[in-house]
Amino acid sequence: MAMVGLFWITEDAVYVGAEPTGTASGVRLSADGVDVLGPEEDSGSWGWAEVLRIEAGDVAVRPAVRRWVSRAVDAVTVAVTGDGDLPPAFTVRVATADGVSEVGVLAAVAGGIYGPVEYELSRTLLNRLVDGRADLGDLLAWRRERADDSTPGREERESLLLKWTGDRDPS
Repeated sequence: MAMVGLFWITEDAVYVGAEPTGTASGVRLSADGVDVLGPEEDSGSWGWAEVLRIEAGDVAVRPAVRRWVSRAVDAVTVAVTGDGDLPPAFTVRVATADGVSEVGVLAAVAGGIYGPVEYELSRTLLNRLVDGRADLGDLLAWRRERADDSTPGREERESLLLKWTGDRDPS
């Protein structure tokens, strides 16, 4: 897997947020459509033609300096107390003609805090995947061609998101 923006990209699927394990909830995007994974009352599967909108809300977004300060405080807290927390969660809403399915997912980024540019580009990409102006196959092809599982640096992630959305300028 590799993380780019709000997306956790494997060779077979793209997750909004971290790939869920065990009983954790998640949202999986595949060539066939969108799967909301989790408790039965919140789960569901839809083809791309059925999905009207995918939104990510409650996402922790901060500029780089504030992210580093937050990470430093977290590191000191863990060192002093020995308590480590799960990454922060955010909410993903999948809207169809039948209603909205809402699920909490864990952040995929280290520290759980996203940069503003990466967040906005991720939201744009979600919109374009839904309306057909972006192709999920591009994300999967990138992951399959990548030699390792590491997450690229911020500049490369933003460049990839720009490429996948069809934009040139991250502002």
